[in-house]
Amino acid sequence: MRPVRVGLLGIGTVGGGTFTVLQRNQEEIRRRAGRGIEITMVADLNTERAKAVVGDAAKVVADAREVIASPDVDVVVELIGGYGIAKALVLEAIAAGKHVVTANKALLAVHGTEIFAAAREKGVMVAFEAAVAGGIPIIKALREGLTANQIQWVAGIINGTTNFILSEMRDKGLDFDVVLKEAQRLGYAEADPTFDIEGVDAAHKATIMSAIAFGVPVQFDKAHVEGITKLSATDIKYAEQLGYRIKLLGIARRQAEGIELRTHPTLVPMRRLIANVEGAMNAVMVQGDAVGTTMYYGKGAGSEPTASAVVADLVDIARQVQAPAASRVPALAFQPDALSSLPILPIEQVVTSFYLRLRVADQTGVLARITSILAEQGISIDAVLQREADEVSGEGGNQTDLIILTHDTKEGAMNTALAAMQSLPTVLAPIVKLRKEELA
Repeated sequence: MRPVRVGLLGIGTVGGGTFTVLQRNQEEIRRRAGRGIEITMVADLNTERAKAVVGDAAKVVADAREVIASPDVDVVVELIGGYGIAKALVLEAIAAGKHVVTANKALLAVHGTEIFAAAREKGVMVAFEAAVAGGIPIIKALREGLTANQIQWVAGIINGTTNFILSEMRDKGLDFDVVLKEAQRLGYAEADPTFDIEGVDAAHKATIMSAIAFGVPVQFDKAHVEGITKLSATDIKYAEQLGYRIKLLGIARRQAEGIELRTHPTLVPMRRLIANVEGAMNAVMVQGDAVGTTMYYGKGAGSEPTASAVVADLVDIARQVQAPAASRVPALAFQPDALSSLPILPIEQVVTSFYLRLRVADQTGVLARITSILAEQGISIDAVLQREADEVSGEGGNQTDLIILTHDTKEGAMNTALAAMQSLPTVLAPIVKLRKEELA
């Protein structure tokens, strides 16, 4: 049987890793796939760099459309990134009858519905294991390994840059801006880190996981997204004192009324394994009704970890390419005509518990008034911690930090209570609100 012929669009970090892994492990891959997998063409604007990587093993061109048009290419691997030209090229490849492998989470989170529909119409596959959590096979686990389960929730550290920053803030007691500069110097953060630090990258990945876990269309526009730019070392230290660590989590949870889809800094109990994932590593927890809680841990980025996922997709395509389209594993795990219409819940309807930090005047009756406001909204308190303001921040005066952990309540009720508390003359600074997840 002839090899599956692959065309790479882009041969940067991941493309170079993909070529290297395929070359190094070609015999092992052939034994698993039942046929060879060969990169026959590479498109990259920097043709000299591309030739230095692939040598004489593949034809190098500057125009990606030459790869798409070539009769010597069966599968197009898109490693360009972004929403623009990448979307056009993926749709053109599908229209040309090529199978597609992509690591482009942004493209799939925003335009996945259109892309998957086009692929179904042409009878080709779109594979995207590398789009979420790099080398961790979380897509395959959700789509195939856990297929007997009704998935109840998914929660993941799925952005290594932000996890590195939070780990450094906790270990060294430094504020966000200082650690970000260090992350950029070390190469963990991009020169423009906006997608990472504002939570957008993690939200893209959470959107894809939610679609596979619950059988709903990809709906990034309805996700709630918060980043870590407003986090302070003060709150990280208080969280530690209360037995929690703060992680940027992408969360998708099934409720009777709809699906929660949110990305934000989250307090997680230290005793949870995911709370102890440090540095640039990724981890995803999945709760299924039959299997219980499972966790997947590993490198979320990098040349060969991501290439591992790209090559795994190529092996899947090699195994399934001769099968009728109706017999293949659906891209979103569920049959296309069986996708659910459950809505994505607005954040105001989400029920969770909260961490609040209030800088207040050190006066009699302040705590009583604050607890009264919470009670008016039906919000019960789990724990209260009071610290002199200078214990963490170095500020003195007649001020105190009041830290409150609540029991579960609707976000809308909490926002109403916060507005009332913020208007009190004894509340001296903007109130910090963070969500808390037990992940039990």
